[in-house]
Amino acid sequence: MTQDELKTLVGQAALQYIQAGSIVGVGTGSTVNKFIDALATIKDKIAGAVSSSVASTERLQALGIKVFEAGEVDELAVYVDGADEIDNAGNMIKGGGAALTREKIVAAQSLQFICIADDSKLVQMLGHFPVPVEVVPMAARRITRQFEALGGSAVLRLKNGLPLVTDNGQHILDVSGLSIADPLAFESQVNQWPGVVTVGVFAFQKASICLLGTADGVKTLNF
Repeated sequence: MTQDELKTLVGQAALQYIQAGSIVGVGTGSTVNKFIDALATIKDKIAGAVSSSVASTERLQALGIKVFEAGEVDELAVYVDGADEIDNAGNMIKGGGAALTREKIVAAQSLQFICIADDSKLVQMLGHFPVPVEVVPMAARRITRQFEALGGSAVLRLKNGLPLVTDNGQHILDVSGLSIADPLAFESQVNQWPGVVTVGVFAFQKASICLLGTADGVKTLNF
């Protein structure tokens, strides 16, 4: 199967975790788009969704799914999102789609995080995929130096030749050269740096379940 077919497979598989009448937490990215398409087939059975990005909100609304603001909902039963990397404990790197801050907010609001991914995303140790870090622009240069001290190389993410601006009005550094042996400690450390809005390591908000698309079908990993 192609990677696109695997994404469709796991997007459809996530429907089994959606409770009738519930409001569903929805992430961002190409794999999540497959889930949104699948969710549209049961839209009359759910109350709506809380979205982690403008792009996902627009896709949900275009398919006739009501979108609630996060502040309108106390708690979500399930949050469904992809990952750029996931390890065997459910820790993830996320933020390739630039929505990491809102993704982490919705994940923290949810009782269960269902990660949907193809098997190329499963790794033994996080860090091969550059770690996205959303930063306040005035702090970007200093934060770059702090990552250099850890052995990492931070590059400002660009779009059309200009610094990418997130849905929150901030910039993103992509940090390569890291091997993250202790994701929880790494997330805690970087979170303390002034000017860091969100680090794209999801250890505090790690996955509960990963639906992994493989050549043999969907493999379920429980954490």
